[in-house]
Amino acid sequence: MITRFTRRVALSALVAAGALAAAPVVAQDKVELRMSMAGSETDQRAVAMAEVFGPAVSDFADYKPSYNATLFAQGTELEAISRGNLEMSITSAQELAQFFPEFSIFTAGYVLQDADHQVAVFNDELFDPFKARAEDDLGVKLLAPMYLGRRHVNLRQCRDELDVKTPADLEGVNLRMPGTDAWQFLGKALGASPTPMSFSEVYTALSTGAVDGQDNPLPTVVDAKFYEVTCQIALTSHLVDWNFIAISKAVFDGLTEEQQAAVTEAAVAAADAGRAAQLQKEEELGAFIEENGVEIYEPDVAAFRDQVQKMYLESDFANDWPEGVLEAVNALGN
Repeated sequence: MITRFTRRVALSALVAAGALAAAPVVAQDKVELRMSMAGSETDQRAVAMAEVFGPAVSDFADYKPSYNATLFAQGTELEAISRGNLEMSITSAQELAQFFPEFSIFTAGYVLQDADHQVAVFNDELFDPFKARAEDDLGVKLLAPMYLGRRHVNLRQCRDELDVKTPADLEGVNLRMPGTDAWQFLGKALGASPTPMSFSEVYTALSTGAVDGQDNPLPTVVDAKFYEVTCQIALTSHLVDWNFIAISKAVFDGLTEEQQAAVTEAAVAAADAGRAAQLQKEEELGAFIEENGVEIYEPDVAAFRDQVQKMYLESDFANDWPEGVLEAVNALGN
């Protein structure tokens, strides 16, 4: 694993290389905006970007999405942008925390409350230093927040084999989590034994028993067909997960003011459309998943919340959180 120190040392060189590589883009008839993401083309984030963002910037930009991590491996997109090898990605707070530890506050379980809370946090002045850090030190501009959904624990075992009510019930459970430090810590805080694994490998790992389970929102469970290879979902709601539409700052700065405004407005519109669609899917998909033989139930969420929050506040992650930010985030909630 690349350490935080190694990543930080490389940032200046990456940003400089990105600026040099991206500079000629504006001389083209249309700006090429290649988007790399790990999700499929039917993922609501992908659909929103293709149906809303792409057409909105088509007068001056050629939006080229790439799905299923086929262009760049999951977790490498930000470095690719910094090097000038990629123009756009849908990134996560967990990935940003690999470069900037203070971002881990937005990866902690039970901090963000719902989709509206995410938007309020992103648009509030408390988030401005985080945006500036990504731009100045990594060369990545965050355009808008995308709602991924409430993440729940999804297991191969059925309830007669493993009934998950509290974190203690997840002891020894091999739970797939993405590979960053922030994700792995969250898996431990839930009580499980987290296993790093790229998203594209999860279905096969579940079907073969290489992992016992995974955590994702219900729309992702359906989109990736995880319901075919799992038996139960415990509605832990341990993370109201979000992503960010990200663009190379060098590319963005090379646009005219009118084009910059259009790109920003298109990203916000795509994020809004994706958020609405994801919320609707969350409401509707429980019945579909149950019809396909998966049992869905609510565990003792308070027990999970208490343990997860306690572990975060006692961890090194909390030491990296800027003073007053957690209180400001909480104040924006309901």
